[in-house]
Amino acid sequence: MNIILEIFSIFLMSLGCVVMLFAALGLYRFPDIYMRLHSSTKVNTGGAMTILLGLVLRSGINALSLKILVLILLIFILTPVISHAIARSAHLQGKTPIIPFTSYPKEEYEPEYEFLKE
Repeated sequence: MNIILEIFSIFLMSLGCVVMLFAALGLYRFPDIYMRLHSSTKVNTGGAMTILLGLVLRSGINALSLKILVLILLIFILTPVISHAIARSAHLQGKTPIIPFTSYPKEEYEPEYEFLKE
């Protein structure tokens, strides 16, 4: 049973490292603040929490694993709040996304509202 937990914890920590690698590449490659913010939140939620969960499985049931679980809970709660605050401040400063939200031409995308004109 111990070897299965060891292998699973190594798998979780490796998976977290791969997620952090791809998120770091996203931080480097994405052009604007909103896309970089999306990538950086994946580092916290996907990467760091997976690595910390692997550390909990590796350390067993003790005070250290309880502290790591509290840290996972704090990351889970605070990451969306912080990313929302950063995105809101960027929006209030007038930062617009570089890539538009739709690929349709404007004439085809806007629906007709004939029933409102009556």
